[in-house]
Amino acid sequence: MTTTTELPTLPAGTAVNVRGLTKTFGGFTAVDHIDLDVPRGQIFGFLGPNGSGKTTTIRMLTGTLRPTAGRVRVLGEDVVRHSRRVAPRIGYMSQKFALFEDLTVEQNLRFYAGVYQLPADRFLEQRDYVLQMADLVGREKELTRNLSVGWRQRLALGTATIHDPELLFLDEPTSGVDPVARRQFWDLLYELAGRGVTLFVTTHYMDEAAYCDRLAFIYRGRLIADGSPAELRAGHGRPIFDVTLTDVDAALSWLEAEDWVDDAYLSGATLHAVLPRDSAVTGKQLLERLAGVGFADAAVTPVEPSIEDVFVNLVTAEERAGGPAAVSGPARA
Repeated sequence: MTTTTELPTLPAGTAVNVRGLTKTFGGFTAVDHIDLDVPRGQIFGFLGPNGSGKTTTIRMLTGTLRPTAGRVRVLGEDVVRHSRRVAPRIGYMSQKFALFEDLTVEQNLRFYAGVYQLPADRFLEQRDYVLQMADLVGREKELTRNLSVGWRQRLALGTATIHDPELLFLDEPTSGVDPVARRQFWDLLYELAGRGVTLFVTTHYMDEAAYCDRLAFIYRGRLIADGSPAELRAGHGRPIFDVTLTDVDAALSWLEAEDWVDDAYLSGATLHAVLPRDSAVTGKQLLERLAGVGFADAAVTPVEPSIEDVFVNLVTAEERAGGPAAVSGPARA
């Protein structure tokens, strides 16, 4: 049974306000009592691995899935009670390609303009903007099925913004897109943000966190961190060393077994060794210990924590503790 409570006064400049948001399916809890604030006019990244609860959360925020419990307000409206008031003011791009492949680019745009009941003159204005923004000018008559994945994503973004929404939800928008197309897609998102659109973006690509103004990490339905990228890196607080050597697998196994190492994991072609906050072990000493157990070719370099480092450390801490290991930026109302 869905339960809701009266919402308090919404903080000024807040696009999304969530308290205690929960969704269960039988005995499975997909989203577990999360609190979230998304400021207006920002790019908000909602990060987590596949199956962590990102899509379930975004469906509740857009009013397409009723929460089991909690309070949800989007653009000042209670989504559970007044979803029809919210719908014309938001856009939604799903992680699955939701366009009509047997229609042309323009026909897809015209269809979604009809969904949002745009007047004819407004459609022509928005169509021209979308075609320019997505670099689809000259492709209006092309069948959607003939577009590459990257171009389809551009068109999907165009259909999601044809009605000029205040808030745009994008669920895994770059999944399956090559790195160049991903970068180009984010350029389009920056353009939208520059026009004042609030963007709520779910992704499992940690490198995309650098494109966001603020982030939240979800893991197994629980919110385990939120804040700006700088705040999250600063809150990591553990020395990290990049370890380059030939026998990566053997070195990883050795580091994982050492009690003076907090965590160790692959980072691209190298290893990252994370030491405890109060560790006195230096990079030189780490190098000597590696050489002493047979890794004579190792090279050790201290590095600043990346968003991936922060997330891996939080997940490791949560799994060890058997519960949430939350960190955050400034306290929220």
